Amino acid sequence: MAMNDASKDLPSLEGKVALVTGGSRGLGREIVLAMARAGADVAITSRKVERCQAVAAEVEETTGRRAFIHGCHVGHWDEIAELVDATYGEFGRVDVLVNNAGMSPLYPDLVSVSEELFDKVVGVNLKGPFRLAALVGARMAEGDGGSIINVSSVAAIRPTPNELPYGAAKAGLDNLTIGFAHAYGPKVRVNSIQCGPFYTDISEAWDKDAAARMFATYPLGRGADPHEIVGSALYLASDASSFTTGTVLRVDGGQAIAH
Repeated sequence: MAMNDASKDLPSLEGKVALVTGGSRGLGREIVLAMARAGADVAITSRKVERCQAVAAEVEETTGRRAFIHGCHVGHWDEIAELVDATYGEFGRVDVLVNNAGMSPLYPDLVSVSEELFDKVVGVNLKGPFRLAALVGARMAEGDGGSIINVSSVAAIRPTPNELPYGAAKAGLDNLTIGFAHAYGPKVRVNSIQCGPFYTDISEAWDKDAAARMFATYPLGRGADPHEIVGSALYLASDASSFTTGTVLRVDGGQAIAH
């Protein structure tokens, strides 16, 4: 059974600053709250500033940590540079970068995938994380180092016709994880969390019967509650993973090995 508080007794991020994209909902929100509970001040970004404001208020009220918000579309490189400058202007440092923002729009069939849809999916899931990792990773490498965490998907290795652009982008993201680990080591560690199905707001669009049949083939036999991302994120963010870099960590209930 899942724990109610997956951040209990997990590594400390006291004195650290974490920047989380897509931090206003779903897995991003869980990661923001967990890192604040672990002692980090947090920079929260997404396209929906009002949602970021709600999470920032929750951080400050429940943890006492500082929470900074900045609206950003991670598919737009000019906005990414502004985000990085604003975050460093607020905190003076970033110790943890979490490239969590993602999107996987529905489409009726592969022929119907438009160039606009394809470019948006690649922009948010691959192009943006590349630019953020480059800008933040370079500053980390010049300073005290840090940890970059890319939130990927099992679709990178087990794509279906329903998510091919998304799966291709996430496969690229896992590739970047290894490349950036080489580029910015030894002071910067870069790792990826390859997620399976989580019950976030996106899951509301799932066909429940089809999902249940699919989950039955997994070794753990279910989807994940959002807080089940926390242990992996805190591990990779903290010194507990001090000898871990270039790793793709699957948190998928066994989806990748399902029959």
